[in-house]
Amino acid sequence: MNTTALRTKLDLYERLMRLDKPIGTLLMRSAGCVMNDLADAGYDRHVERTRNRPLATGAVTRGEAIALAGFLVLCSFALVLFLNRLTILLSVVALFLAATYPLTKRFLAVPQAYLGIAFGFGIPMATAAQLGELTASAWLLLAANIFWAIAYDTEYAMVDRDDDVRIGIRTSAITFGRLDVAAVMACYAAMLAILAYIGFAEGLAWPYYAGLAVGAAMMGYHYTLIRGRSRAGCFKAFLHNNWVGGAIFAGILAAYASTGAWPVTAAGGEPRTVNSKQLPAGSPFTLRP
Repeated sequence: MNTTALRTKLDLYERLMRLDKPIGTLLMRSAGCVMNDLADAGYDRHVERTRNRPLATGAVTRGEAIALAGFLVLCSFALVLFLNRLTILLSVVALFLAATYPLTKRFLAVPQAYLGIAFGFGIPMATAAQLGELTASAWLLLAANIFWAIAYDTEYAMVDRDDDVRIGIRTSAITFGRLDVAAVMACYAAMLAILAYIGFAEGLAWPYYAGLAVGAAMMGYHYTLIRGRSRAGCFKAFLHNNWVGGAIFAGILAAYASTGAWPVTAAGGEPRTVNSKQLPAGSPFTLRP
C-alpha cells in the first residue's frame, strides 16, 4: 500500500472513530462509534445525514471495522487493568452496554436512555477507581447523565425523524411525537435538578451553581433552536451541548478551587477527606492544607 492510499485509509478510520468530531473522544467512545456503525450500516445508507459514513459507503470493510473496534477495546482494557478489581468488573459491564446500545434502536421506545447509561458509565467506574465503592452521588450523577443524553440525543434524532420513520428505527423523537420539544426541556430540567441536589448534598461552593445557571441559560437557547423543529436548528442545538457540559465542568472546577479542596498528591500522613467523604487507605489524593 503506497503512502497516498495509506493516508486515505487512515482518514477513513478517523471518520469511523469520529476523531474528526472530538467531543467526548476517548478510546471506548471511539470503539462504541465503530460498533454503532457496524450495527447500523444497513440503515445508514438510507439516512441523509449518515449515508456517507465509511461503512455505509463500503470504503471501510466490515472486517476492518471489527479489527479496529477490537484494537480500541483492548487498549481501553489495558488501561483499566491498572485500577482496582471493582473498576475492572465494571469495565466489563461498560463494554456490554457499548456493544448492545446500537441494537436497542430496534425495540426500545427511548433508546437514548440506554445511550445515557452507556455513555455515562464512566461515572461509577471513576467513583470505584477513586473510592473503592459506589456512592449514592455516583448513581445520581449517572441519572443526571441519562436525562442529559435523552435531551441532546432527542435533538439529534429530530434531525433524522423522517428517515427513521421510513426505515423503521425507533427513537425518542418518534416516541415523543408532538411533545418532543417539551420532553427535551423536561429532561434538561430533571438533569439540572439532580445536579443541584448533588451540589447541596456534597456541600459544593457557589461557583458550582453559577455553572449550572450558565448551563440552564444555554438550554433555554436550545429551546429557541428546536421549537421550529428544523433540521439545522435541531442539529445546532445538539452540537451546542458541548458548551453546556463545559459550563458545568467549569463550575465544578471553580467550586473546588474556591474552597481549597482541589485533590493533590499526598505527601504522606493519614488520608483526609474530599467534601466530607473519607478516602480509603492508600488513596493518592488528599485535601490541600
